[in-house]
Amino acid sequence: MIEKLKREIHKVVIGHEELIESMIVALFSGGHILVEGVPGVAKTTAVKALADSLGFSFKRVQFTPDLLPGDIIGNEILDLKSNDFRVKHGPIFTHLLLADEINRAGPKVQSALLEAMAERQVTIGEESFALPEPFMVLATANPVEQEGTYELPEAALDRFMMKVKVGYNDFDEELRIMERAADGSFGPVEQVLDPEAFTRLKDEPKSVHVDEEIKCYMLTLIQATRDPGAFGLEDLAPYIDFGASPRGSIDLYKASRARAWLRGRDYVTPSDVAAMAYPVLRHRILLSYAAASVPLESDDVIRKILETIPAP
Repeated sequence: MIEKLKREIHKVVIGHEELIESMIVALFSGGHILVEGVPGVAKTTAVKALADSLGFSFKRVQFTPDLLPGDIIGNEILDLKSNDFRVKHGPIFTHLLLADEINRAGPKVQSALLEAMAERQVTIGEESFALPEPFMVLATANPVEQEGTYELPEAALDRFMMKVKVGYNDFDEELRIMERAADGSFGPVEQVLDPEAFTRLKDEPKSVHVDEEIKCYMLTLIQATRDPGAFGLEDLAPYIDFGASPRGSIDLYKASRARAWLRGRDYVTPSDVAAMAYPVLRHRILLSYAAASVPLESDDVIRKILETIPAP
């Protein structure tokens, strides 16, 4: 079933395997994704294809500096016929929400969205409303233009289960994209699951076995981001201000388990942990100014930790 799901998405998305797998992993783990990538690399297309293949509702919101929280969650409006206030739901009431260029909106809008991500509900006026189940936010950020943006603080970034970097396609992939787009030959995405079937499947990753040694391996990786000197990584200490939070260990556990399940295994391997370490931890490691002068990125830190900490 999962392979059929991937095939349907690949009808309209060429390449970007990490993005597609991360979306499915996050969906089955109850998480949200932050995607960093230049415009035009099929981020919107990928999310819509996932929604179409699952029969889920999908909405896209373009974040701008003049956006208000009510534009996302909804408002109380006056009904002139009855002279009473009624609630009008915003676009957040959907299964999959694409928050396009989330860093272009002000902190008040960002906080309203992040609260909904954490609580799975919104409050409009004096009434609280539960969001649809499942509910996943895929937020994008443009790494090229930084003028007029409001960068997400570390506490807000921590709410995202994963951060995925989406780059340009390679030569052969872009050639296929160019040909299909010019000819209009992208196939229609067919529904392979429905919300009821997804509900029956979503708890299956919880049955995947995680050995005690694998659990300790995960936690050792997390703690190495906080105190690298204690794990033989003294050379990294000047470059890390803060390491991954406890949410990082929880999300690494859930993501590794879901990845193993997607590959048809009922147990987690060290390769699952290593593969998920990059998207789960890269936005949770706060680097120092010294790292920028090297330059050193969070992926470099994760790579060094994975090379140093022995896998079970």
